[in-house]
Amino acid sequence: MNSTIVETELSFSLGAANGVPIYRQIIQQIEYAILSGRMCPGDKLPTIRSLAVALKINPNTIARAYGELEIRGILVTQVGSGTYVSDKAPSLGEAVSAEEGLNRKIREVLSRFVQEMKDLGVEEGELPDIVKDYIRKDQVNGKRRAKLSGSQNFDKEN
Repeated sequence: MNSTIVETELSFSLGAANGVPIYRQIIQQIEYAILSGRMCPGDKLPTIRSLAVALKINPNTIARAYGELEIRGILVTQVGSGTYVSDKAPSLGEAVSAEEGLNRKIREVLSRFVQEMKDLGVEEGELPDIVKDYIRKDQVNGKRRAKLSGSQNFDKEN
């Protein structure tokens, strides 16, 4: 693991409405940040307390997410120093490169999205416009940001 502390921009978009427990959403978003290269081995994560305050959730929720990622070897906690991304990438089944893993995950998410849209009666030709409208509205509405230690940002949907 790299000994240099790198400030990373990490954002969380959490929602109770989707039925996925908050700690699982945090785990998933940390894994995605690692797979996409937004977080690298040696990057320091925010403290449990600071992230809980920023996201306005119970610290035990953050501790549970960090603990599970630590058990899997994705995160490493150094007492008195903090929690860091380890050299081990999130597991994607058989051994694949990070780029292949990211592409596989993107295809998996898109496949579920397209199927759900079909189930809702949306025609495939309508999807690009729906996505563009959503992105445009999301950018206009913005998200509440809580800043912690330098350039670290944590988003939470309103």
